[in-house]
Amino acid sequence: MAEELIIPVGTDRKEIYDALLPQINSLIETESDLTANLANISAALKEAFGFFWVGFYLAKEGQLVLGPFQGPIACTRIPFHKGVCGASYSQQKTIIVPDVDQFPGHIACASASKSEIVLPVFHRNGTVAMVLDVDSDQLNDFSETDAEGLQSILTLLERKL
Repeated sequence: MAEELIIPVGTDRKEIYDALLPQINSLIETESDLTANLANISAALKEAFGFFWVGFYLAKEGQLVLGPFQGPIACTRIPFHKGVCGASYSQQKTIIVPDVDQFPGHIACASASKSEIVLPVFHRNGTVAMVLDVDSDQLNDFSETDAEGLQSILTLLERKL
């Protein structure tokens, strides 16, 4: 696949996720390098939706460590039990936060972030390998449509872990 995305214009998010899924699959299916795949997934999501920040935090050294991302500079290390990323990691579930200022213990890496969705990414052995963190500069910007669309993309990634 050429390194160019075809993103439907004037459609809802579900249709964009549906169009993005086979394109991301084409980008990562033959690439064995994890960093390259995480970088391309982050870039594709940022380009397709214009989210404020999109990136991965990898579980290593007893904490979540910043991986490939798109957006402004970010927190480099997050304890497993802190913030939305830590909650998603430790609870092993997707967390949607309509207003980050209302989330107890939210870590404000960027003051422009208003809402957030974080999804765990699992190794084949069932442990959490990393989390995908997506921030918006709009309140209440994420829904179950995003959770399902992002999960379908992460399922492609999990097959490679």
